[in-house]
Amino acid sequence: MVLAFGDSLTAGYGVKDEESYPSRLQVKIASAGFPHKVVNAGVSGDTTAGGVRRIRWLMKHEPEIVILALGANDGLRGLSVDEMRKNLETMIAICREHNARILLAGMKALPNYGEDYMQEFETVFPELAKKYDLAFLPFLLEGVAGERDYTQPDGLHPVASGYSIVTDLVWQQLEPMLAASRRAQ
Repeated sequence: MVLAFGDSLTAGYGVKDEESYPSRLQVKIASAGFPHKVVNAGVSGDTTAGGVRRIRWLMKHEPEIVILALGANDGLRGLSVDEMRKNLETMIAICREHNARILLAGMKALPNYGEDYMQEFETVFPELAKKYDLAFLPFLLEGVAGERDYTQPDGLHPVASGYSIVTDLVWQQLEPMLAASRRAQ
């Protein structure tokens, strides 16, 4: 099982369920012949602190892989980068306790809180990926955020065509993880 763990970007805010990236990933997984089911554990508005509160309960699904895509709302609200890092590390540790491999999805901060905050925020994800040797997608919304054709009027949440791009980005990292688990069996 693959747990897509995140916020509104994972939940599929503003699009039909089948257009969200977890639903589209399920189609790719099945088409590629993998037996994995994708569980969409996206909650709109969730922060890394909310993720820490939810992660243990979600581990009851015994995921083999967790796509950890939280942090965007921390950045939108200007929350403490140190707290975000600590929360992400807690979730990584809990996933590891349950033998789940992690695909960490990086996020970017908007410039509203200044250049220093933006840089500090954006370095957390690659640092954690390196520190914990995680599969890593540098930016979940690469080529989508701020692109009028691919986002809702807020410029952040993808429309169906934007989720198609997000799905392909996630798949590039996820497919080798699924293949490795197939070889390990």
